[in-house]
Amino acid sequence: MSKERARRRAEREAERARLAAARAEREAKAARRREMRDRLVRPVTGAVAAVLPRPARPVRVARQRGYLARRRRTENAVVAVLWFLVQVLAWILLDSWMARLGVFLGSILLLPVLVTIVFDRRS
Repeated sequence: MSKERARRRAEREAERARLAAARAEREAKAARRREMRDRLVRPVTGAVAAVLPRPARPVRVARQRGYLARRRRTENAVVAVLWFLVQVLAWILLDSWMARLGVFLGSILLLPVLVTIVFDRRS
């Protein structure tokens, strides 16, 4: 019984050693790749970064999450799509440039009013 356990332990240790060697080889390869990339890219990015202005503060990439933020994004998307459809229909159905311009200006002026009426949060 102990010989069997010793054999299994030796197999497990050999497998662990093989996995560790493979991991070390992958990490060494990644380190060589990073080093090569840094050697090639750093002079270029350094020159570009020297020319470009730095932002005063970090740029926020993440957007707000949660039910209210998702609902607001959905509402804004619906309003934008409906406004775009009105513009497309005006361009298709109306021949006069003045009429198209009137629809465009009217929709821009009426959009905040309609959004306030439809999506009123106070009630």
